[in-house]
Amino acid sequence: MGKLRIYGDKRSGNCLKVKWTAEHLGVDYEWIDVDVLSGTTRTEEFLALNPSGQVPAVILSDGRVLTQSNAIIVYLAGLNNSALLPSDLYTRAKVDEWLFWEQYSHEPCIAVRRFQKSFLGKADEELDPQLLTKGRRALGQMELALQGANYLVGDVLTVADIALVAYTRVAHEGGFELSEFPAIRQWVARVERDLLIDQVEAA
Repeated sequence: MGKLRIYGDKRSGNCLKVKWTAEHLGVDYEWIDVDVLSGTTRTEEFLALNPSGQVPAVILSDGRVLTQSNAIIVYLAGLNNSALLPSDLYTRAKVDEWLFWEQYSHEPCIAVRRFQKSFLGKADEELDPQLLTKGRRALGQMELALQGANYLVGDVLTVADIALVAYTRVAHEGGFELSEFPAIRQWVARVERDLLIDQVEAA
């Protein structure tokens, strides 16, 4: 039985979710850097690991492969019987709500606009204006949910918070003004403290 191996790019929020969850849970892991901009994820070797050509991908201690960031963090939390994954069925379903929403309504706008703007160097006029509109709408929904609440679900940190904080904390790199969302800013700082990760200063 080997240690967990995480293939990821540290510029990717999806990959950082897995790294942070593993560290929070005290999971022994090996990080394998994969530069997504270099074409590494399209090599025959990597596609044999993950046919979708995406990171993160993990090789579990028993040699099995698991992909998709939210599936991985749920697995790790469940494997360790962690409070990151609620035992109550309804509360767990509320966590799942946020996980599905993050990949459908949040990441495709906020992460995509950040990638195109900060990593591909595209000017605002080259970007789909709907990315900004839909991203702001997603942040607005989070702001409402976090008003008067410390976390997205219940009173403790869950994988829902880890999944959502990854790209929300760097949303300013995609042109989203987090100063307009005070509850989100407080939540981001709280989750960063919980995970013992450096705070990101918005521009």
